[in-house]
Amino acid sequence: MVNNINGSNTFKTSQVELELLHTLLEDEDATYPWNPTEEHSDDYYLQIEQQFQMEDVLNEELAMRSSSFYNTLDTLWSGLFNSEHYKHNTKSAFLSELQQNLQASFANRIPQDWLKSIAQKATEMLNSQQSVGEQLVQCVQSVLPQWDADDLFVMARPLAFAMRSGETQTENSVIDMVGNREWTNISEIEKAKVSMAIAYHALKQLKSIQEEA
Repeated sequence: MVNNINGSNTFKTSQVELELLHTLLEDEDATYPWNPTEEHSDDYYLQIEQQFQMEDVLNEELAMRSSSFYNTLDTLWSGLFNSEHYKHNTKSAFLSELQQNLQASFANRIPQDWLKSIAQKATEMLNSQQSVGEQLVQCVQSVLPQWDADDLFVMARPLAFAMRSGETQTENSVIDMVGNREWTNISEIEKAKVSMAIAYHALKQLKSIQEEA
């Protein structure tokens, strides 16, 4: 790659640059022709005019090279951002942070594997074109696959509306649903409601994590 760069026309010293450098290094003590009618005055003015012309050409050339350089950087960055390796590493980092957040909020009430499954499904749907309701339903079905999607959509509707309208639901509301009961003593419909609320928090937290990244 280095050899390609060194050999490219972009980094070759042009004749214009050499001529300009030669002009700049010339004797600064050259006598200014105060009398325009003198024999060598035309040569002096012609030389000055050529110097300015070379500077204009060099400025245009530098501008073109700068534009090409930044366009190349944009292309490289776009390729990196859209690469599967970058996406995989980004999702892995988001998943890890989301799981930690859910564990910190609900681990004393909700089984750990339950929280991990919801976090995993939420992260898989990162930047998904699905509606909020569909994402909530899929998160819940990751832990309650026996539940029908239509029934879960009814349960998801108020939470999806709250998320779209910017309303907030606190983690305490989830904890209050469970109370001091053991998870195994909670009914299936209560588990579905709790899972839906956790999915709501997972999607909101994932959005915040992505915005802060």
